[in-house]
Amino acid sequence: MLIHSIKELLGIENEGKSVLLGHEMKKTGRLYDAYIHIQENKIVAFGEMKSAEYAQIAKQVPADEQIDASDRLVLPAFCDSHTHLVYPASREIEYVDKINGLSYEEIAKRGGGILNSAQKMQNVSEAELFDKAAERLNEIISYGTGAVEIKSGYGLTTESELKMLRVIRKLRTSSPLTIRSTFLGAHAVPMKYRGRQSEYVDLVINEMIPMVAGEDLADFIDVFCDKGFFTEEDTDRILNAGMKYGLRPKIHANELDYSGGIQIGVKYNALSVDHLEYTGDAEIEALKNTETIATILPGAAFFLNMPYAPARKMLDAGLPIAMASDFNPGSSPSGNMQLILSMASILYRLTPEEGLNACTLNGAYAMGISEELGSVSLGKIANLIVTKPIPGLEYLPYYYGTNKVEKVILNGNLQ
Repeated sequence: MLIHSIKELLGIENEGKSVLLGHEMKKTGRLYDAYIHIQENKIVAFGEMKSAEYAQIAKQVPADEQIDASDRLVLPAFCDSHTHLVYPASREIEYVDKINGLSYEEIAKRGGGILNSAQKMQNVSEAELFDKAAERLNEIISYGTGAVEIKSGYGLTTESELKMLRVIRKLRTSSPLTIRSTFLGAHAVPMKYRGRQSEYVDLVINEMIPMVAGEDLADFIDVFCDKGFFTEEDTDRILNAGMKYGLRPKIHANELDYSGGIQIGVKYNALSVDHLEYTGDAEIEALKNTETIATILPGAAFFLNMPYAPARKMLDAGLPIAMASDFNPGSSPSGNMQLILSMASILYRLTPEEGLNACTLNGAYAMGISEELGSVSLGKIANLIVTKPIPGLEYLPYYYGTNKVEKVILNGNLQ
């Protein structure tokens, strides 16, 4: 495939960087009046249309394998590093409860929230779960997502957690998306274990983790370390157990309060710590000079009317930032990464370049796939977006609420 006459080719990374830190996020490599050449599923060449190399390539590629991108942008497909998109049913009734003033914690305490989804998960078949999730995957592809991480966590029993993870495994083999799987058995404490939380932690450690690892169902392990959910001690025990089975940590941290989750994530070399609404100087200092990326979930903060993570302060301190959708039925019912890109600028004051890097290369890093995806680089997998005719990069976050994607290319193939 040859994409030619590209108005702006964005997200170029020629230095082999797997993640961008702080001020590095202010720039994105770009070319005007450009082309990009794909062979098999890889990017094999790109450059300016006026180059001699383009003239040679254009002669070799048949006309029906060429795409005219005049007046259009081409950029890396979005890498959404935090979702819960395998779920049995929506939860719009709780949305009305939120409108009427109930907090996230109050809804959870009375059996709503995650526990609501967990109850419905007991009775849904793998086939039904798969079909619903496949529809959601097709939806996010249409908005430009090319890679996605999906968590379990709506099971909260060994049987149901394994059911979710098996569905994710099936989605990996059937979808053109690059998918990573995360075991999140410690998403909430089931009602039957209220007052006996340590016993549920024992179940996660002694039964769930060995079975998940035995079937090779997950790439990562996650814990909701926050006020009203799992304590620092719980999190420490679970992550320690998961790592013994080769599951690298990712943590839900500091969404509801200063939970200590960020510091535990750093202690266990978590690939990412996610949410981060309550992040202060101590947390930022803990993240400096580590391999752990700060991942912000604008959709959840927006939907729940929560404080916004101090993104600018993090960037000014030199931290890398990723942004993800948190697509789930309770606190962020949208997987539209174009909207996340707009929120990056509108709510968090990131420039369009910073937002693009947060949603592409740094999102790929937060899934452990930035050597293969997330930027326009020679040898990387060709996961690309071709926009509709638009003025430039700045228009992507500015003109929010509409789908600006015209074509999506995944693994070198037009979707």
